[in-house]
Amino acid sequence: MTIRGSCLCGGIRYEITGPLGRVGHCHCSMCRKSHGAAFVTWAIVAPGQFRWTAGEELLRGFESSPDRARCFCSRCGSPLVSTWRGTVTEVALATVDGDPGVRPGEHIFTESRACWYEIADGLPQHREWPPDFAA
Repeated sequence: MTIRGSCLCGGIRYEITGPLGRVGHCHCSMCRKSHGAAFVTWAIVAPGQFRWTAGEELLRGFESSPDRARCFCSRCGSPLVSTWRGTVTEVALATVDGDPGVRPGEHIFTESRACWYEIADGLPQHREWPPDFAA
């Protein structure tokens, strides 16, 4: 199984070999601001399964927390991945081209959700990190 993705302008492309891991909607203020949306849907990527296939020179990162960077295309601004100490750990699910083969399973950091957005699905909601997730 190979999952492919790209930014809006197509300048940056990536592939993931193997299935994506846990998927959730994050409502934290950093995710909301970096994506310009009520939440972002992240999918966990297993170590060693992610690689850039084109445009890595266009990639820029912003260190939003110690050792954690949010990476985006410097040409079109598309947020693509999150890294921990330089290793891709999560991919913005919206950048996957085609069906990623997974669906969101939860909402996290709902305590800081946008006041104008009402969560209306039946997925579990966590005020911060889920209790079974090692942040």
